[in-house]
Amino acid sequence: ATISASMMIAVFVLGNSAIFSNALIFPVALAGVGLLGCLVGLGFASIRKMGDNPSRELNLATWISAGVTLGLSLALSFYMFGGNVELPAAFKLGWISPWISTLLGIISGVAIGVITEYYTSTDYKPTRKLAEMSTEGEAFVITKGDAIGSRSVLLPVLLIGVCLFISGWLCGTYGIAISALGMLSFVGATVSIDAFGPIADNAGGNAEMSGLGKEVRKRTDALDSLGNTTAATGKGFAIGSAALTGLALLASYVEEIRIGLTRLGQTILELPNGITVDVHNASFTDYMLYYDVTLMNPKVLSGMFLGSMMAFLFCGLTMNAVGRAAAHMVEEVRRQFREIKGILTGEAEPDYARCVQISTKGAQREMVFPSLLAIIAPIATGLIFGVPGVIGLLIGGLSSGFVLAIFMANAGGAWDNAKKFIEEGNFGGKGSEVHKATVTGDTVGDPFKDTSGPSLNILIKLMSMVAIVMAGLTVAWSLF
Repeated sequence: ATISASMMIAVFVLGNSAIFSNALIFPVALAGVGLLGCLVGLGFASIRKMGDNPSRELNLATWISAGVTLGLSLALSFYMFGGNVELPAAFKLGWISPWISTLLGIISGVAIGVITEYYTSTDYKPTRKLAEMSTEGEAFVITKGDAIGSRSVLLPVLLIGVCLFISGWLCGTYGIAISALGMLSFVGATVSIDAFGPIADNAGGNAEMSGLGKEVRKRTDALDSLGNTTAATGKGFAIGSAALTGLALLASYVEEIRIGLTRLGQTILELPNGITVDVHNASFTDYMLYYDVTLMNPKVLSGMFLGSMMAFLFCGLTMNAVGRAAAHMVEEVRRQFREIKGILTGEAEPDYARCVQISTKGAQREMVFPSLLAIIAPIATGLIFGVPGVIGLLIGGLSSGFVLAIFMANAGGAWDNAKKFIEEGNFGGKGSEVHKATVTGDTVGDPFKDTSGPSLNILIKLMSMVAIVMAGLTVAWSLF
C-alpha cells in the first residue's frame, strides 16, 4: 500500500518534472535497500549468543537494520536525485530532502518501539507499578492498566505529528509517503522480532504440559515476558506506519478523483473564486477548493464523525467476537469433561481437534460482518456525501484508529507483563490473590493487544484502499 501510494503521488505531483522516472523508482529501491539492512541486522541476531538480557540483543538487531538502511538510503537518494539533475521547488533542501524524510520515518519507528518497551516491559516503572497496584484488587488493575495505555499514546502521536510536518515541508505529500516507507523499509526485522512473542509463549505452554522442571518454566516465563514487549513493539510500529500510509493513500485518493473526472469527460475545474483550472494541471489545493473540503462543510464533518465511530465500532465487534468464541470453547471443554471419562485422571485423550476447529471457524465467521462493514462504509459514505464525505471518513478513521490502536496494544502488554512479574515471585507470587487479580487484567488485555488493537491497522488501510477503488463511482454520483 505504501509503495503504491508513493508511486501514485509521484505521478500526480512530479509527473511533469525532470526527476519523474527517478521519483517513481525510488520507493521500490528504498524497500530493496531496507531488505538488505534487515539481512545484516537479523544476521547479527542469529549468530550472536544471547546473554542474560535478550531484550538488548533483539533491540540491537533492530537498530543495526535501521542503521544500515539509513546509510544505504543516503547513497540511494544521492544517486537518484543528486548530481546535475534539475529538482523541483518542492524539494526544499535538494537531493537530500527524500533522505531526511526517510530518516524521520526510521527514527519515528525505532522511537515508537522504545516508548512501547518502556510502557510494557517489566524492567520499567509503569508495569511494575501496575503489578504493585494489583495488591489492591482487580478493579485497580483494570483502572491502572487503562491509565498506562492512555498515557502511552502521547509521545507516539507527537512523533508522528513532527515527522508528518517536517516531511511535508521538505517534499510535500511525496515526502510524507517516503517517510512512511522509511518506517516500513526495515519491517522484515521488526516483524521477525515480533514473531518471537508467540513462539516464546507456546514454548512455555509446552514446558508446562510436559512437566519440565521449574528452572525451565522460569526461563520460558522470562522469554514470554520479553515476547509480550516485542509483540507490543511490533504492533506500535505497524500502527505508526499505518498512520503515515493512510495519509499517503489519502493523497492518492485525490489522484484517483482526477482520473475519474477525466473519464467522465470533464476537463475544467471551476473554482469558487471564479478561476478555472485544467483538470490535469490542478493541484491538491485546487481539488480541495473545488469540492469544498473545509472544516465548515457539514459533509466533511459528517464523514469525520463516521470515521471516528468506525474505529470504536470495529473494536466493539472484534471484542464481542472474542467473547463469543471463548464461550463456545468453554462449553466444548465442559462437554468433553462430562462425556469423555478419564480425562482428568489421564486415562483418556481429549478431542483437541474439536477445540481447534471451534477457534478457526469462530475467527472466520466472526470477522465477516466487521470486514464487510469496513468495505461498505467508504462506498456508502461516497454515495451519500460524495468526495468531501469520504475524505472526512478517512481522516476520522485514521486519527481515532491510530490513537486507539496504540492505547489497546500498550495497555494489553502492560496487563500481561504485570501478571508475569507477579509469577516471578513478587507480591505473593503465583496462586496468590494478587496473582488472580493480574490474571483478570491479562484476560482483558489479550483481546485488546491481540485482536482489536492490531485489526485497526487493517481497518485504516482497507477503508483507504476501498475509497480509492470506488473513487470513480463517487465522482460520478452522490446523493448530496
